Amino acid sequence: MLNLPNFLTLIRILTIPFFLVFLAYHRYSEALIIFVVGAVTDGLDGLAARCLHQETRLGSYLDPVADKLLVFSSYVMLGFIEAIPIWLVVIVVTRDVFILLGCGIIFYQIGEKFEAQPTLIGKGSTMLQLATLAAALISLHDPKLLPALALDTLIAATAAATVLSGIQYLYRGFVWLQNRTPSSPSDR
Repeated sequence: MLNLPNFLTLIRILTIPFFLVFLAYHRYSEALIIFVVGAVTDGLDGLAARCLHQETRLGSYLDPVADKLLVFSSYVMLGFIEAIPIWLVVIVVTRDVFILLGCGIIFYQIGEKFEAQPTLIGKGSTMLQLATLAAALISLHDPKLLPALALDTLIAATAAATVLSGIQYLYRGFVWLQNRTPSSPSDR
């Protein structure tokens, strides 16, 4: 049985293709509405899980997957239609790919699951990434609603926070790995 929080997360995943199609066909108002629906379901699924005590293992995996799918696909499409710079797309996508690959390699090599717990910088990076997406969509919808300087500032802040959080996750992964790998006498 699918509980309410997981159902809301599933709705968010199902909105992604519609969002991308609207962007591809320059239907920016509709894309913005779909993005807002996705953001609302993201907030509601977490609230429902906590308030209704319906936190599940499926939800703990499904929610971040839904978030990453939305961010990845949004950045790639917005980069493709030149609403945000390609270099920012590369930074955002590369950081998350490195995190996922790093966790996968650790699991494959050691057999232990490394859970990259969000940090303050990581959460700030995610918030800036979403704010940049929203600002780019607003700018596409009506360029007069948002000064170009505001979007440029968000882009710069997002890039800096994403790089910093990537470095932080990399460092934490190496520390975690070093603490779990037995050292041999020749390593000293």
